[in-house]
Amino acid sequence: MVRIKEGLMSVGRTATDLTRELLHFDTINPPGQERACAEYLGKLLEESGFRIDFYEFDQDRTSLIARLPGSGAQPPLCFSGHIDTVPLGQAPWTVDPFAGDVEGGKLYGRGSSDMKSGVAAFVTAAIGIASRSEPTAGLVLAITAGEENGCEGAYDLVSREGVLGHAGAFVVAEPTSNLPVVGHKGALWLEARTEGVTAHGSMPEQGVNAIYKATNAINSLDSFSFDVPPHPVLGVPTLNVGHISGGLNINSIPDACVFGIDIRTIPKQSHAEVLESLDVHLGQEVELRTLVDVEGLWTSPEDPWVRDVVEILTGFLGGCPQPSGASYFTDGSALAQVYSGSPGLILGPGEPGMAHQTDEYCYVDRVEQAVLIYERIASRWCGV
Repeated sequence: MVRIKEGLMSVGRTATDLTRELLHFDTINPPGQERACAEYLGKLLEESGFRIDFYEFDQDRTSLIARLPGSGAQPPLCFSGHIDTVPLGQAPWTVDPFAGDVEGGKLYGRGSSDMKSGVAAFVTAAIGIASRSEPTAGLVLAITAGEENGCEGAYDLVSREGVLGHAGAFVVAEPTSNLPVVGHKGALWLEARTEGVTAHGSMPEQGVNAIYKATNAINSLDSFSFDVPPHPVLGVPTLNVGHISGGLNINSIPDACVFGIDIRTIPKQSHAEVLESLDVHLGQEVELRTLVDVEGLWTSPEDPWVRDVVEILTGFLGGCPQPSGASYFTDGSALAQVYSGSPGLILGPGEPGMAHQTDEYCYVDRVEQAVLIYERIASRWCGV
């Protein structure tokens, strides 16, 4: 039985209830259209004493910053999460992806694990903190749009001077099953383009086949080396060609071909150097264009605040969890640019293996457990 206490939960709304309410908003990206969801959360937080500001990087692509001030000199603690979701996919769902049905202890819906349950949990916990005596250190909640396509909302906030302010530490509530993740790989997504000369398919000698150029370039990537030592937790950088498109009809020599390169880097690896090396490797026949550029994230497991959080988690999880790393990227990469030198953790109630899946779900018990974990983390930081 989960103990229900401060804030929203005192009037009967649990984090599970709030997750279900957030699932009712269709924030599939594209197109995203996160404004209504952000405004709903903003109203809840404003009623609980938070100062609310909205920011848009495009029409209806709305991020939310909520602040609870502290009375002391210590910088605030930041909780962050995104409210956009990926598309439903081609496979049919057996449940309504926007209804928030609960069955067998599982809460179903698109975004239930990735990551509206995480947002609901830290919003609920933050409102609980706000209901107590004035904290000596404050809270900042960064609730973003457009994370799924390269952290667009988070980088928009970073580009606005002073919007995110300062934070002494930050928690990104992406799905980790309430286990601590201290870092993740970066992402460098590139569009590669080759050009040729079109001709009739029966006379290939009169043309230049852009698809052949592209396949030669792709085959050469087998020998591309990042030439960096492996990270002790995250391992080595990786490269994958995820799609290719070229030609208009079967009986013509294609004069253009485009393929996508997905590079996952390790923390402190220079993306500019990777791009330069790859450009040299592929040669003049291939033109590269950057689509997504998100650097890796890393906080030492020996950081005092991380160790304090692990101690808190030990009490809830019945054992001492070992901090780990993730291969995916998060808004934490953007936050780290502003909160340079501050420790960060990825910690959320969703199930990592359910992210982007058909019939996505999270566990109700983990959502409510996350509220208690976040409250304990915030209580220690804020001095309440």
